Amino acid sequence: MVGGKAEDAGLRTDTIRAAIRAKYAEVAVSAAGKFAYPTGRAGAEALGYNPDAVRQAPPELLESFCGVGNPFLLAEIRPGAIVLDFGCGAGFDLFIASRLAGKNGRLFGADLTAEMVRRATENLSAAGVTNYEVTKIESEELPYHSGFFDVVISNGVINLSPDKQACFRELQRVLKPGGMLQFADVVQEDDLPAGTSDSPEAWSQ
Repeated sequence: MVGGKAEDAGLRTDTIRAAIRAKYAEVAVSAAGKFAYPTGRAGAEALGYNPDAVRQAPPELLESFCGVGNPFLLAEIRPGAIVLDFGCGAGFDLFIASRLAGKNGRLFGADLTAEMVRRATENLSAAGVTNYEVTKIESEELPYHSGFFDVVISNGVINLSPDKQACFRELQRVLKPGGMLQFADVVQEDDLPAGTSDSPEAWSQ
């Protein structure tokens, strides 16, 4: 995955975000065949999600799941927690968070893609989750008060940001003092092939 800032690669941030929206508008229908790793139910099972939760999730919640890890393995989400899923996709991780935070918790999802926001809203309502709100965002800037969340989760999304420093600053801003950022993502370890860093498609993977 491409790192750093869009400007460092000679790309405009709006070009990158347009590529991301185009890619994930398709994923909102189904993640099948769009990634080089298991997605959907097989992906959730391979990443160690609670088997009971995976079995009980409506199929629609899993069709577009393309997480790269399991943020729920990093720390406990307590009942009553206020949770943000940054890049919530079709809502599977919010569904898992709802089981942990319980009816007294509050769940918020933010996503760059309008199709994903619609899919998450439909999926969570169909799954019987009521204490949630999903919002479309335009950039790393989040429409929440500072110090609002107990927990921020994210799964394979921060790597898509064209300005990761700004992204982390914003996630820290909305967390309460002592709050937890629990995220799973991909990390660039080797040099990228020539031309990859200035490819909008590479940024959207």
